[in-house]
Amino acid sequence: MPTQAEHTHHIKIRSTQLEMRPGTSSPGIADDYEGKLQAAQVQLEKLQQQREELERKKLEIEELDARKRATLSNQTELGEKLSTALTLIDRELFGMRQELQDLEECRVCFAGHIDKIGKMNPDSWNRDNLRPNLDRASVILENAEDEYNQAVIHFDGMRSGAIFGRSRKSRRGGDASFRTNLFNGFAFNLPLVILGAAALLVWLLK
Repeated sequence: MPTQAEHTHHIKIRSTQLEMRPGTSSPGIADDYEGKLQAAQVQLEKLQQQREELERKKLEIEELDARKRATLSNQTELGEKLSTALTLIDRELFGMRQELQDLEECRVCFAGHIDKIGKMNPDSWNRDNLRPNLDRASVILENAEDEYNQAVIHFDGMRSGAIFGRSRKSRRGGDASFRTNLFNGFAFNLPLVILGAAALLVWLLK
């Protein structure tokens, strides 16, 4: 049996396709690696920037929260201070107005007493009407002294207390306050003493 003829085909490969320099890679692969490396580096830088931005925003939020808490604290504290001060101012103004009104009434009262006392003239009283005139004078002087003492007590401790020698500071003065009150008492009893001496003198000259 005749054998078939074997045909052999030879593939011609250029030597340049098989030759590769030792220790080198394909330029396409190297370029692709470099590109990926640069892209990864860029992405890493972006992530770093985002992290820094997030950190900055976090610090900013913390700062704003701290300022908010401080503002709320100051708002509460200052509001309480102003509210307390406003209440005290209202009370002080009310007290000042009331004290001013009381001073006005006291002035009218004292002016009336001065007018009555000024009209008294013991030298012009004759013996016939001396006793009733002295009785009337005693009532006038006693009323004036009583209302003066009431004013001293009323204005004691107030700003107007200094008018009567009884200011807040003078109340703490101890002996000085006592001497002031003693002097005031003597000064306002002096008209009674003089009037009594004059009446006694007139009586003795009868």
